[in-house]
Amino acid sequence: MNTGRKRPSRPEPVDLREIGAPIDGEPQVSDKRLFFQLHVFADCASLAPVVKALEKSNLNAVLYDDINNPTGIGVLFVTEDPTVLATEMRNLLADFQNVADLSYRPEMTMLGRTYSSGREPDLEESLINKPLKNALNPEFPWAIWYPLRRNPEFYRLEPSERGRILAEHAMLGRSYAAGGHASDIRLACFGLDTNDNEFVIGLVGPELYPLSRLIQDMRQTEQTTKYIESLGPFFVGKVRLQFIKCS
Repeated sequence: MNTGRKRPSRPEPVDLREIGAPIDGEPQVSDKRLFFQLHVFADCASLAPVVKALEKSNLNAVLYDDINNPTGIGVLFVTEDPTVLATEMRNLLADFQNVADLSYRPEMTMLGRTYSSGREPDLEESLINKPLKNALNPEFPWAIWYPLRRNPEFYRLEPSERGRILAEHAMLGRSYAAGGHASDIRLACFGLDTNDNEFVIGLVGPELYPLSRLIQDMRQTEQTTKYIESLGPFFVGKVRLQFIKCS
């Protein structure tokens, strides 16, 4: 019997691929991305067991001295497979935390993933190669890592207006990169951060001052003055060792 009711239309499947700028009219697409996770510890009396554990692992990692804590360290891990963070990395952290008797600082943990904006001229370079090179670059011994959250008003703006605001912010970062002063690692952390932050930013470079100055200059952009709800905490690290296992 026909009741005249229309069957509800089926929802369109979600496209979870990263998308870059078109090449010869065809968009770039990728299912690949990197996951970065920073762990911070205090009370590190000896680095030897930490270094030994990282040397034995198969993980790309960076060991930092925490500049704001005389007994503090940070360990950054980079992987394409987030399962690694819940298995190999988790076991590794437990091992050297036990042997080194470290105090874990969960409030400083940061987790994020590389993402595309749809405008990348080389999607693979933006998602995989460049972030990994920046994190593991021996010529970039300084790093500042921090999370941020925008306020809801930003997401109510028209897409064109959001693009204009983000372009101002991005241009500032590119000017520092062009001078060799700082490079950034931009990560999305929607649903991954315990404090509901949306992004994790890593600034890396040969000297500390330009990284601090870039953050100072960014405070004057429209995005920061109007649409950033929270920033930090900030981790300031000096590279002790980089562990490059695969690319």
